[in-house]
Amino acid sequence: MNQVTVQAPATVANLVCGFDILGLALDEPYDIMELRLLDEPRVIITSKDGFALPSDPALNTAGAPLLAMLEELALTATSDRAGALLQPPGRTGALPLPPGRIGFEVSISKQIKPGSGIGSSAASAAGAVVAANHLLGNIWAKEDLVRFAMFGEKVASGVKHADNVAPGIYGGITLIRSIFPLDIITIPAPTLHVTVVHPQIEVRTADARQILRKQVLLKDAIRQWGNIAGLVAGFIKQDYDLIGRSLEDVIIEPVRSMLIPGFDEVKQQCKAAGALGGGISGSGPSIFMLSRDAAIARNVEKVMQDIYNRIGLDYHTYVTTVNQQGVKII
Repeated sequence: MNQVTVQAPATVANLVCGFDILGLALDEPYDIMELRLLDEPRVIITSKDGFALPSDPALNTAGAPLLAMLEELALTATSDRAGALLQPPGRTGALPLPPGRIGFEVSISKQIKPGSGIGSSAASAAGAVVAANHLLGNIWAKEDLVRFAMFGEKVASGVKHADNVAPGIYGGITLIRSIFPLDIITIPAPTLHVTVVHPQIEVRTADARQILRKQVLLKDAIRQWGNIAGLVAGFIKQDYDLIGRSLEDVIIEPVRSMLIPGFDEVKQQCKAAGALGGGISGSGPSIFMLSRDAAIARNVEKVMQDIYNRIGLDYHTYVTTVNQQGVKII
């Protein structure tokens, strides 16, 4: 096999109170990516839907992780005196090509709009590394794939973070206990329905990080820690009420919500319509709400639509569920 197609899911990062440490994968929307092995050490990026994606792989959220993979592969695979290839740890059988002659061509069809706040850059990064690893015979574990995918997030935001790429690769809900070294925990949870509204404005992740406060009051930190612990406990205990009580952010949301028209009204009215709670998806402008069943999630969607119709701002909405698989080979 020298070509593979994958479905890379959108993701919701932070989950209100878990800035840079919590995230979940969505069943919809998703990008479609095709990746082909090349017999020369380079990465080629093609956009199939008109988005102005950088063609320089070092500046592309799919290309940068692939360059990191190729660099590590070249460093890991050495030769003995007879010239026989010593395989990377965990590898069985021969690589399709010698490491110095492996490259990738990536074709991306995006349904996740860049700047939407639902993990567009992470989908490209996660999809690329899962596809490449598949073509190479799954020589790396999921944690390694997250490590590579974080190079794409650095291209997008200026910093390495894993709260989107981890659920994109692992599926479900993930907790990033540590970045250096990586420590990723998957969190079991009850059935959750997710409603997302994407107002048609763009909030760049790098810009949204720049406006955050550099210092936090101790009393706010204590409240935030309680909410994070409560949210994780609520997922594990399948306690919807505890989940709802814990979806509170006293540090990030008060600052970033000013960038999103209608945010406070959306949040208040969606909770009144039965949503457990929710908030800004990633750095915004998308807003997500969690519900315990599909009927409530649909009612929440109508609330979102009514508000943005009245405001006069174009939008897209999605009603979906938590994707338990992550990037999928199709």
